[in-house]
Amino acid sequence: MNKQTQTEVEAATFRRLLEHLDANKDVQNIDLMILADFCRNCLAKWYTTAATERGVEIDYEQAREVIYKMPYSEWKANHQAPASEEQLAALAAKAK
Repeated sequence: MNKQTQTEVEAATFRRLLEHLDANKDVQNIDLMILADFCRNCLAKWYTTAATERGVEIDYEQAREVIYKMPYSEWKANHQAPASEEQLAALAAKAK
């Protein structure tokens, strides 16, 4: 696979990941952190870093809007449930 094709495949895969996360808004960020050690906010941070490395200035909130497909405040208000005691305990245990 040549470099251009590889980049196109990687970009398509990333877009598919974002579509999957968007279609599964019930999957909470804390659950992603517990199970996979990353969440939508991590993706936004990585997006910001990748853009900056390529000379494109994008701030964290702009990157979160790309990842969440809406302003984060809107997503949080409509889709983020409060973390349960079990989730908080699992995240704390993972951090140890």
